[in-house]
Amino acid sequence: MADQRTIKVPPEASGVRLDSFLAQQLDLPRNQIQQWIRAGQVQIDGESAKASYSLSAGERVDFTPLDRRLDEGMEPEAGELDILYQDIDLVVLNKPAELTVHPGAGRATGTLAHRLLLHFPETAKVGGAGRPGIVHRLDKDTTGVLVVARTARAYQALTTAFAERRVQKIYIAMVYGQPKETSGTIDLPIGRHPNRRKEMTTRPGGRAARTDYERIASDNGISLLDIDLATGRTHQIRVHLKALGHPLIGDPLYGEARWKGFARETRRPLQEFSRPALHAWRLQLAHPVSEQPMRFEAPIPADLKSLWKATTGRELPELPAW
Repeated sequence: MADQRTIKVPPEASGVRLDSFLAQQLDLPRNQIQQWIRAGQVQIDGESAKASYSLSAGERVDFTPLDRRLDEGMEPEAGELDILYQDIDLVVLNKPAELTVHPGAGRATGTLAHRLLLHFPETAKVGGAGRPGIVHRLDKDTTGVLVVARTARAYQALTTAFAERRVQKIYIAMVYGQPKETSGTIDLPIGRHPNRRKEMTTRPGGRAARTDYERIASDNGISLLDIDLATGRTHQIRVHLKALGHPLIGDPLYGEARWKGFARETRRPLQEFSRPALHAWRLQLAHPVSEQPMRFEAPIPADLKSLWKATTGRELPELPAW
């Protein structure tokens, strides 16, 4: 049996079902969380609770994941890892585009998790089923900083830190148009789209979500933004930027065909950019064991630099110091 872990319920999760809350916090299927609850592995302030239990702010959720693991059926796979930092407790990676973080619907092999099992076999016994060492995730086509736990104690500390928002996550985004303000906050709740079930949207009754942004530069109809992600909802940056009226370039789900309005020489690179123009640039957290503050930065990928130059005729501007 794995060690017990604890998450404190934040104010914005008040009223959320227990199974939904844990599934969101741990990035696990809700039916898996329900299995834990039925097996008595989840308590609220020391008391058993049903999956449908409505949470209150400040409550303590204790859970002990079952040891039935999907990892046992996963085979290590060859593949490069761009390692930014590693020690005995964690490894920090620069994730490339077109790489899914862990197995899921429609993707049983060829993930980052499979590569981790080859390079860091000890992660096979760390974390949730099918997610060896994974404490947070990035979308398949989002590049940048990703933290992986190598030990059970690091996993528990890191998952708690992410759940309690003690991790600062800063992104670089390239969007259509120019926000009126040089900086601002998008504070709009996010929930499942009522008609398009693969999409999220801003809607009353959704989960609280806040995105802070700063405009680094604007040129020839596009802008480069510094995004500070205060919460971590599904597709949050993509949904919030669309709501702001400045969708990500290359986003197939929430983007718009605004490239059609550009001059011929700049239209093609915008039209052909094949992924959301989003990069997990910087991440700051306390080391899960020593508690020393740590900062990590992933270099801006070549495709974003090329897109900016092809569209504006200029090199990517100097980015803000940390």
